[in-house]
Amino acid sequence: MNKVELLKKLLNSSRGNLFSLEIPTTKESEKKIQEMLGILEAEKRIKLREYVQREYSVYIHGIIKYASE
Repeated sequence: MNKVELLKKLLNSSRGNLFSLEIPTTKESEKKIQEMLGILEAEKRIKLREYVQREYSVYIHGIIKYASE
C-alpha cells in the first residue's frame, strides 16, 4: 500500500468529510501506515483524531480536508 492507495481508501470510507477505517496489518506494515498518515497530515490532506493499534489491525478515525491552502 502506498500513500495514494491509503488516501483513496480514506475517501471511500468517508461520510462527508469524516472517515473511519480499520486496516488489517502486520508489524512491518504498521510502521509504513504510520509514516504515510504522518505525510498526509503534514500535507494537510487529513487530520487524524484517533489511531488505535490492535493485534492484527489499525483503526483510524479523522477528518478529510478538501480545501487547499
